[in-house]
Amino acid sequence: MQVIIAGKANPEDRAGQALIHEWINFIRQPETRPHIVFLSDYDMLLTQHLVQGVDVWINTPRRPSEASGTSGMKVLVNGGINLSELDGWWAEAYTPEVGWALGDGREHGDDPAWDAVEADALYDLLEREVIPEFYTDESGIPTAWVKRMRESMARLTSRFSANRTVREYTEQHYLPAATAFHLRIANKGAIGRQMVNSQHSLEQKWATLHFGEVKVETRGEQHVFEAQVCLNDLDLKAVRVELYADGVMGSAPVRQEMKRVRQLAGASGGYVYCAAVSAACPPADYTARVIPYFADIAVPLEEAHILWQQ
Repeated sequence: MQVIIAGKANPEDRAGQALIHEWINFIRQPETRPHIVFLSDYDMLLTQHLVQGVDVWINTPRRPSEASGTSGMKVLVNGGINLSELDGWWAEAYTPEVGWALGDGREHGDDPAWDAVEADALYDLLEREVIPEFYTDESGIPTAWVKRMRESMARLTSRFSANRTVREYTEQHYLPAATAFHLRIANKGAIGRQMVNSQHSLEQKWATLHFGEVKVETRGEQHVFEAQVCLNDLDLKAVRVELYADGVMGSAPVRQEMKRVRQLAGASGGYVYCAAVSAACPPADYTARVIPYFADIAVPLEEAHILWQQ
């Protein structure tokens, strides 16, 4: 087995520099030196050579630190196979037929115990699955490896490409932004002025918003949440109250709108909001929050206020 480690650390990243120092000391040992190479100053030019030459691309960020993972995508067209954390693109792309995965799709922060669990999982995968599959051949061909390589190329190269990137950015972002711009400047910017005025009003009154009591009751297969929210004299149409829960295994977060059911007796601007969600997850996974709600303003890109239940 030959290991190529590539990386660099920011001048201010003392922990990263210390890690590289540990790598170098480890590689210099007589028993490891023939098998491991460290390539410094990792950049796009070096990546170009790596993605063309490696058989397995290993990427082990702490979730959710992977911004995307485009290097792992570039490996695909060259016949390389990915063994990576379920983060970034690999959380969307991974199936057992096309590569190997680390992690459980959840975030564990910088917990050293979880780092140890994933390290053991990485070594176990390499020893028990990856390396034996690569070297087990029939008539000079590692059949299972070639099958996985073909599955990876056939299923993923078209899905994770520059063509898809340009198409989705154009359809989902650039064209809607152009449409919104023309809408806002129409009639000498009438809608634009209205939006700015609404934002100013929200800014002035946001600090007075607060949650009261939040109760939850489990009824059969549902959790029923009831939250008291004090909006004072803010326009009720300017905000949305919802329950939020993080997504699991790469799935989208849960955002369940809470409906206003009644006004609190004796409390000016106080209301009770209610919503029911699946009991498949524990109640503690859900948090009530208040966010701005405008028909033509991108939240949170243009209006980032948010009030979380404490």
